[in-house]
Parts: sequence; C-alpha cells; structure tokens
Amino acid sequence: MATFLYRLGRFAFRRRHFTALFWVALLALAGVGAAGAPAAGNTSFSIPGTEAQKAFDVLEERFPGASADGATARVVFKAPAGEKMTDADNKATVQKTVQELSGDSQVALVTDPYQGGGVSQDGAVAYASVSYKVSGMELEDSSRDALKAAAEDARDTGLTVEIGGDALQAVPETGAAEIIGIGVAAVVLVITFGSLIAAGLPLLTAIIGVGIGVASISALAATLDLGSTTSILATMIGLAVGIDYALFIVSRYRAELAEGREREEAAGRAVGTAGSAVVFAGLTVVIALVGLSVVNIPMLTKMGIAAAGTVAIAVLIALTMVPALLGYAGRRVRPAGEKSKLLGGGRDKGADKAQRPNMGTRWASFVVRRPVAVLLLGVVGLGAAAVPASSLELGLPDDGSQPTSTTQRRAYDLLSEGFGPGFNGPLVVVVDAKDSDDPQAVFQRTGDDIKGLDGVITVAPATPNEAGDTATITVIPDSKPSSVATEDLVHEIRDAGADIKADAGADILVTGATAMDIDVSQKLNDALVPYLALVVGLAFLLLIVVFRSILVPLKAALGFLLSVLAALGAVVAVFQWGWLSGLMGVEETGPVMSMMPIFMVGVVFGLAMDYEVFLVTRMREAFVHGENPSQAVVTGFRYSARVVTAAAVIMMAVFSGFIGSSEAMVKMIGFGLAVAVLFDAFVVRMAIVPAVLALLGKKAWWLPKWLDRVLPNVDVEGEGLRTQDDRKDEDRELVRV
Repeated sequence: MATFLYRLGRFAFRRRHFTALFWVALLALAGVGAAGAPAAGNTSFSIPGTEAQKAFDVLEERFPGASADGATARVVFKAPAGEKMTDADNKATVQKTVQELSGDSQVALVTDPYQGGGVSQDGAVAYASVSYKVSGMELEDSSRDALKAAAEDARDTGLTVEIGGDALQAVPETGAAEIIGIGVAAVVLVITFGSLIAAGLPLLTAIIGVGIGVASISALAATLDLGSTTSILATMIGLAVGIDYALFIVSRYRAELAEGREREEAAGRAVGTAGSAVVFAGLTVVIALVGLSVVNIPMLTKMGIAAAGTVAIAVLIALTMVPALLGYAGRRVRPAGEKSKLLGGGRDKGADKAQRPNMGTRWASFVVRRPVAVLLLGVVGLGAAAVPASSLELGLPDDGSQPTSTTQRRAYDLLSEGFGPGFNGPLVVVVDAKDSDDPQAVFQRTGDDIKGLDGVITVAPATPNEAGDTATITVIPDSKPSSVATEDLVHEIRDAGADIKADAGADILVTGATAMDIDVSQKLNDALVPYLALVVGLAFLLLIVVFRSILVPLKAALGFLLSVLAALGAVVAVFQWGWLSGLMGVEETGPVMSMMPIFMVGVVFGLAMDYEVFLVTRMREAFVHGENPSQAVVTGFRYSARVVTAAAVIMMAVFSGFIGSSEAMVKMIGFGLAVAVLFDAFVVRMAIVPAVLALLGKKAWWLPKWLDRVLPNVDVEGEGLRTQDDRKDEDRELVRV
C-alpha cells in the first residue's frame, strides 16, 4: 500500500498539469450536468416492509388518480371574537376563497368546509382542504403565490387565516453560518501551517471535491430520486473530511521537507504514509455510510451512498490533487517549523525550538504518567453527558414542530383548538376486502369495531373505491399525533383488524403520517443492532489489518460508543429538553427525528475512526521502529496531536455551520456531529486512547501469530519506504567503494 501510494504521489507531483487538468475537467463536466438537470426536490418517502407503506401502495393501486403523493394544504379560518364561521359574511368569504383556489391549474380538488364537515362544533374555526396534482417541491411559484394571495384576501375581511400542509414547503437553506464555518477552518489552517499557501491547499482541494460530488448529485437527482437534503448532507461531510484528509498529507509533506528530503520525494513519502492513513480512514467512513442501506429505508440509503461517494472523491483528490498542487506551490510551502515571510518568516524563534517538547508531547507525557485518573475522568464525563439519552423520544417532524412564528404552526394550533389535538394526526384505515364475499359488511364492521375503542373521537363513514372492493376510513384520535396514547390506538386498531381478517378474509391496514411515524421508529429500532454489527464488524476487521492488533480496534470501537451516546445525550438536551435552544436557533423543542440515532451512529463511527487511524498509526509506526509502548504514545502525539486538533476544530466548524439551516433534520445532524467530534477527538482520542494504551503496554500491539500470517501486510507505517531508503544507502556505499 505505502509503496503504491508513494509512486502515485510522485507521479501526481511530476505530472501536475495532467492531474490538475483531470480534476478541473471532471468538475466542469459535473457542473454542466448539474446545470442542465431538473432541480432536486423532496425524495419520495417510502418504508418497504411496513404496514403503513403497504396501505399506501393499496391506495395507489385501488384509487387511481387520487394524487396520494400530491401536495396538500389546509386553509384554516377563525372568526373574530363574538362571531362564528357560519355567519353569512364569514361564510361568503370562505366560499369566495374556495372558488379562488379552485382556479389554479395545479389544484386537483378543493373541499368546501360547509359541505365536507370542516366547521368546528362551536363554529369558531373552519378549514378548506386543497389537494394538488404534484408534490410540494414540484409546485410552481405561481401556485404558492395564488395560495398565499387567497389567504391574504380573506384576512382583509377581518378573519384570522393560516395555511398548513406541505404546499408551502421550500428547499432548505443552510444560512450564512456555513460560510462562517469555512472561514473558521481557514483561520485554523493558517495557524497550523503558518502559511497562507499551505493553508489554502486543503480548502481548495476540499471545495473541488465537494463541487464534483454535489454537482454529480444534482445532475442525477431527478433520475435517482435524490432529495435536496441529500446534497446538503454530502456537502457537510465532504467538506469536513476533504479538508482533514488534505490537511494530514500537507502536514506530513512539510515534516518530510524538514528532514531534508527533496520536494518530489517528500510528496511521495507524504502520500505513502499519511495517504495510507487517509485511505483506511476514508474506507471506514464509506463503510459506515453505505451500511445505512441495511435499514432498508430508500431515502436513508440514498443519502448514505451519495455522501459516501463524496467521501471517496475526497480521498482520491487528497492522494492526487494535493501533491499536484504542492508541485505548483514549490518553495512557497515551507518545511515544518518555518513560516512564510508574510507571517513573519524564518524559523520559529530559533532552530532550538524544534527540540523543545511541544504541547502534544507534554500532554501525552502527563497522560502516560497518570493513565488511571485521565481514563476515569474521561469515562465519567462522557457518561454524564450521555445521561439525557435515556429520555430519548423519537418522531418525524410535522407542522407541530415548526416555530410558532410560521403560518404552518399557527394553522396546526388553530385546528387543534377547533377540532381536538388528534385532528392534526388522522389515522387512515384501509380496508382491502377484495377477497371477501361481502365487502360492504366488512366496511361496516370495521367502522363499528373502531368506534368501540378507547381514545377515538370520530370515525368517518367508509369511502369505497369505484370497484367497491376497497375503502378508506378516517379515524380522529383524542390525543396528539406524537403521544403514546395515539401509538397504542394504532396497535389496537391493527389487533382488531387481525380478528376481522381471520373471520372475513379482509386486510385492515392503518396508514397516515402518524402510523408511518410509528412504523419508521420501529423499523429503525429493529435495524440498529444488525447495522451496528455490520459496520462495527467490518471496520473492526479493517482496523485489525491496519494496526496488526486485537485490542487497539476493540478500544476504538468502545470509545466510539462513548462518543455517540454522549452526542445523543447532547442532542436530547438541546432539541428535546430545550437547553441552550435559543443559542442554537431551536425555536420549538420536540421529539428527536427518528432517523437521527442510526444516522449519527453511522457517520460518527466513520469520523471517529478517522482520528483513531491518524493518531494511532503514528504510535504504531514508532513502536514498529523500536520505541517502547509508552514512548511510542508520546511520539505519536508529538507528530500528530497538533494536526489532529486542527482537523477536529475544522470539522466542528464545518458541521456547526449547518446548525443555521432552515431544515430541522440538517440543523439537528449538524449540531449532533459537531458535538460528537468534540467528544471523540478531545476526550476519547486525546485522553482515553493514550491512557488505555499506556495501561496496556506491549499487550496493546499483540496479535496471534497465526492471524499475523493470514492478514495481508498493507504497510500503513511506510516500512517499505524505509527499506527502499536503506537499499539506496547501500547502493551509494557500493558506488563509493
């Protein structure tokens, strides 16, 4: 591995024009494809293998033309104090609004509240349902403007009018904080390298890599049904790892220059050593992201694969584009310990400073002397941060999770006020009586059985299809959509449906947003253990190959579990409990998104292994070259601590930039990943890892002899390169003789 990458690095350095032209051409090609492709919308949301999805599929088949996946809107009206929506003037206003909405070419159906039972019992609230022929992301601006204009006209008459549903849905925005995150990364790089040129290389290569990845996603969005969130998450992860991977190679290049090597040789050795770590770190991230397909939720699978593709591009660019740009930079990228003239020039306060212990060396020496105290403090601290995770509540976002300043949230509250808390989460019961002798009798029995259940306010009459073999029954619970009582009601309806199926041979299926939420949470819970087994198992085997050890990969996996639990605890504290919610821009607390835990497990594991590989490979390299275990830990920190610290700060800055997103899921993931990197890099990898290695001593690097013979030798430490140097020295001696 090291020898191959060494040759690749030297080739890219020598053939820098060809290498740079290749990546620029690829970026241009992806950009042209993205420019000519339709804009990304919301990916279709399906959960194969769940009852809610099965019911949705039955609706698509038996009720053709119903636009089941079309956008919807609820225009909610509230009468002024002392008036009712049944008053003549108010009724006329509502009917005029209905007529105005019906004139839109994209509208499939508008329900008049006075004909469809859309007026509350006290007469204070009414609503008109609007169904569109296309999804919310496919709505034209003119249709959204017409919806808003109709509501505004009704407001002018003195009514309170709000709009709910997904018709007003827009492409999520990340905000200016994303640019700030990149700016922070630039400052950290300048401080780390002491050179504007060296600092600019990781940023430039990361931006090129993300540009290729995101442009490719945009070009394929319509073909592969990739949602707008997919490109945002790919940008988030691609930027973070792209900067970090380039940072490690540039740092090693400067270290090789400081040892007196020629620039082409330094570039080759940097790619051969640090590049090997980049390859395996990238592989762990890719494994974790692609492994999300185990969950069998198409949206999550596509997000994971798209992000994994961006990470793969970041690895390839780090191995080729970085040495090519180092060739262009020439002497403007100085050896480690030197600063550019712009930043003060010369060696750092004299050549003897290079001999002084740096901060990493001093910290590692302290940990090696006090391993038990550091280990206990780190574990207890992360354990305390993980405590809120025991109160984790999962759910999918709806208008009730929107900020109170939005019209969607105000419409949600008005409907709850007028029709009860369960009105915003109706259950749709699909009765498939195609194989039944008397479908009408089955429809009637199903409705009667549901009416007899506790927690039900309203059961609408069955609405059959044209063939008369399938019907829908709308059930309004007396509890809010995210409550345990509503979840219990769903299970009770399904249990009652099992009895009907046994007696009459009809399938009784429960769907709707609330039922889908319940099924998603259950599916994610069921998939978590297999996913962990697959991802952690594959990465464990990979790390055994890298480190030639059993205990080091085991320690890495256990440290990751501490990091992800602590990060989930922080997410619960902020987004569910409301701690520091104002600071984070969280206007409305509520359940944590159902996909958050498993997505965080996948991404955090991959990123955690990044720091494990970069930090511990230096220790392994020192140990292989003859240092004792404790000294190897100190040596690893001497060369890697500053760079790993910079990489972690950069990654935190990039992830934190996405906290400003208008999309709740992106905001939550950005915060969760930033906190996870903080915990993993500075507590687990910088404190717990050296403490454990100091306690284990030589046992940390133990590997059964039979396994050592079986495993391939990937030579991450660059031992093959050292052998090449020894051979060159021998050849020189022979020539002299």
